[in-house]
Formats: sequence, C-alpha cells, structure tokens
Amino acid sequence: MVHCHTAYEYEVGQRDSPFILRELKPIQMPNMDLEELFSGRRNFTASQWIDLMVRSTGLEPTQFAERTTWHLLTRLIPFVETNYNLCELGPRGTGKSHIYKEISPNSILVSGGQTTVANLFYNMTQRLVGLVGVWDVVAFDEVAGINFKDRDGVQIMKDFMASGSFTRGREPISADASLVFVGNINQSVDTLIKTSHLFAPFPETMIDSAFFDRMHAYLPGWEIPKMRPEFLTNQYGFIVDYLAEFLREMRKRNFSDAINRYFKLGNNLNQRDTIAVKRTVSGLLKLIYPHGEFDAAAVRECLQYALESRRRVKEQLKKIGGMEFYDVHFSFIENDTLEERFVSVPEQGGDKLIPEGGTSPGTLHTVASGRDGMLGLYRLELQVSAGNGKLSISGVGSSSGSKESVRVAYDYFKANIGQITSSVNVSHHDYHLHIVELNNTGSTDNLTIATLVSLCSGLMKKPVLEQSVVLGGMSLGGSIIPVSNLAESLQVAFDSGAKRILLPMSSVTDIASVPGELFTKFQTSFYSTPADAVFKALGVD
Repeated sequence: MVHCHTAYEYEVGQRDSPFILRELKPIQMPNMDLEELFSGRRNFTASQWIDLMVRSTGLEPTQFAERTTWHLLTRLIPFVETNYNLCELGPRGTGKSHIYKEISPNSILVSGGQTTVANLFYNMTQRLVGLVGVWDVVAFDEVAGINFKDRDGVQIMKDFMASGSFTRGREPISADASLVFVGNINQSVDTLIKTSHLFAPFPETMIDSAFFDRMHAYLPGWEIPKMRPEFLTNQYGFIVDYLAEFLREMRKRNFSDAINRYFKLGNNLNQRDTIAVKRTVSGLLKLIYPHGEFDAAAVRECLQYALESRRRVKEQLKKIGGMEFYDVHFSFIENDTLEERFVSVPEQGGDKLIPEGGTSPGTLHTVASGRDGMLGLYRLELQVSAGNGKLSISGVGSSSGSKESVRVAYDYFKANIGQITSSVNVSHHDYHLHIVELNNTGSTDNLTIATLVSLCSGLMKKPVLEQSVVLGGMSLGGSIIPVSNLAESLQVAFDSGAKRILLPMSSVTDIASVPGELFTKFQTSFYSTPADAVFKALGVD
C-alpha cells in the first residue's frame, strides 16, 4: 500500500482539477516471483499446503473430509492447466460457480442461457476471437440452460475441447481457455445411476457421447456439502491477486510426464483417457507441488484421483454410447514392482452386486431386459419347504410377464425333473421364488432358464458355481432361445462382479460381436438343452 503524505492536485490551465489524489493502492500484482513462492512451499508439508490453497479460496479445510478438500482443489485445475475440460454436477448451494466468478480476474462465468459462436469463439464480422481467446477459464453456469443459437455451436465446441483450436472462415484459430461446466442434479445420484446417466442435466442437444468424451474429469458435486457459515475461513491464505497470478504463471509449466517416472497406465485407457488422466495429474501436481519436488507416493495419490475422475466420465459414456466405451476398468502399474492396481468409482458400487464366495442353493443371477428395454441384473432366491408342489412368487416376479416366464420354467421342471435327478420328488415340496432387480430396470419376462436352474438347485440342495450368471431362455417345449444382446449382457454381468458365464450353444455365432478383452474376463460354459444348463450351472458332470 502506498500512502501519499500530501495531496496531489493537478491543475488544468486556469481551472482547478476536480480530482485530488490522497491515497494510492496498487490493485494488481506488479510482478510474480515464482522462485520466492517455490522456496516458501518447501517449508510446508503437502497437507499443510493443500489447506493453504483451500483457505486462499475462502474456505476452511478443517471443516471438510480429506476427500472433499481434493474436490475443492480440483476446481482450481482449469486455472493452472490450459485447455482443460471439467464437469461438476451436484446439488444447489455447494459453491460450484462461486470460485469461477470471484477467485480470479482471469475467469468468466457465463450464466446459463443462449450463447453464440461469435460470442464464445469468433466473430466473423468484427474479426475478433471470442471469450475462449480472452479468458483463461470460461465456466458455464447451469448447464441445463445452455442453448446455442447456431446449429454448429456444439460441433465447434467439440473441436475446441479436443484440440484447443477451431476453424471459422479460412484460418484455424487456437486458444488456451479451459472450459468448466457446472450444473444442478435434482434427483438422487443413486436414481440417476440406475435409470439414466450422470450427464442427464445437460440439454438434449448436447447429450452426445463424442461431446462428453472430451471431458477430462467429472467432479462428484454431490460429495461436497452445502455451504454453511462455519465453512468460511478466518485463517490466513494468499490474497486473491497473488493467488490469481500464481495460478496463471503455473499455466506455462507442464507436469504431465510425471506419471511416466513411476507408473504405466492399464490397457483399458485409450488415447483420450490417457490425455485426460495426464492433464488432471499435471494440474494437481502444479497446485500441490508447484516447485516440482514430488515422489512416487505423491504422484500415486494424484493418479488415483485422476483415474477415478476420468472413469466417472467413461462410465456414463458406456451408458450413452454402448459397447464402444466398454473398457472402463482403469488401472495403473507400478514400474518397480509391476503390480497392477485398479481404481473404482464409489457411486457405481456395481462390483459388489454379485458377492464373492458361494451362494445358498436356489440363489443365482441372470441378466435380462426390464420393462423399459434396459438390461439389468436380477437375483433369484428360492426357498424350498415341505408341501405338495405349490409355487409362489414375490418381488418383481409378481408382474404378469415375470409370472408367465416363471410358470413356463416350473411346468417344464415338473414334467422333466427325471432327466436331471431321480432322487427327489417335486410334488413333496413347496417353492417360494423371490426375484430381486438390482439395477432398477423393473420386472422382466425373460427368466425361464434362470428359474429352472434355481428350482433344480434348491430341490437338489446344490448351489450354483460361485459368481455365475446364467443367460438365455427356453420355450415350454424345451427349445433353447439365444441371448438377444450378448455383448451388452456380458458387460452388465462383468460390471456386477460375475466371473463365470453360462451361455446357450445357439449364442456362439454372436460371440464375434463381443470385444475380445471383455469375453476373456469370464470362465464361459455352453449348454444345448435345459438339463445341460442345470448340470453346467451346478458344476455336475
């Protein structure tokens, strides 16, 4: 701060100036000494420095879980990485847009609503580059409201997000701006995951797998609590001008090769995934280790977070774009030990649907189409008790389509049990079949083979082989029906934790449609008759 002890008055000819200068405060950093900052950084531990960075944005890190502070830090990556594309969707009131509006004079928040290619990218009439050429960060508030007046708006945005350049007129134009998309999720995340995808709040015109594939990270906004007064800090941090200059200076540096020093990325990551993960790791390292001094443990922590953030994008792409994006099982390999580690996404929870270890007799899993046509995992649970051959059904099986499917299997079971076992009598027992749909896909009418295997397993007191999924169907006469969408069914089974698959022989011709990487994940058996399906499922020779 500069204080003037005497007032300064400027005279214009014979008239007095209407302005008198009494005090002068510099409003912008005249220069930035990064070496001074790097030297200071060496006096902090990584966690202390993260706390300092979070406090510099106005929040108190001790009020948040450690994982949440990483989310808050990730909001800053677009400031330090050029051409970084970040998406954060979550509940209202979690401070999603605040940081892009208040923390730096180098970012602009575009409120949801109509926008134009001229405003964002290039004005052909005035020959001026738009917002992406002027600002370091362009953040879109309320993604649900984004609406391009120009038909080619989304396409130009896709080009820019992929390469940092776009073409208007004759010349390609480059710009460094990072794009941030923030918006509100109005439903519960569990519901969205089961019934739709986590990009659902975007407008219909933008729901395109090629557009979302350009997102480098998806920040789970639902994990950040709604802002409360105690979340605001009264501790020291960098003043905003200094923070903004530091962030801008770090854009000139590149830490994306840090991964290669210690790790290799797994084979499920394609080129876009690799670029996304490297960008996120580079951004986190710039924020936490700006002086460039970090070890394998530091990079591992950033890498695991980056893989999760990109896998969250890929999981949604799989739902929108189908088998083209089946390879979501991201991993990294330690250079020293060659140990491979897989990184999961907490909200998916898919790996636990089919538990490890054996199940009780009569319990098994199948994949089938629900009432809306979406594939889902179904668990059949059977109770066998003394009785006179009565069958009852509960759960989603109580719908008419499911009942008919179960009835076909039960009638075949009664008429043909002699082909499978002669040691028990069907009519001396009652059967209660409970059907659970595990992906919120509703009732299904494709349970014939699965029901037959469940009934035989329960009656013979022999469990199905562990982590098995039984696919296919049959007619009342015992004709085998192949799986109608084999590749997608196998993907659902794999995501749910299946290790074994039982397929009809008639589905062999469809195996060519399944990516080889996916097919080799299972121990696969084939059956040609209903009785054969029972023997293979129970591991009976």
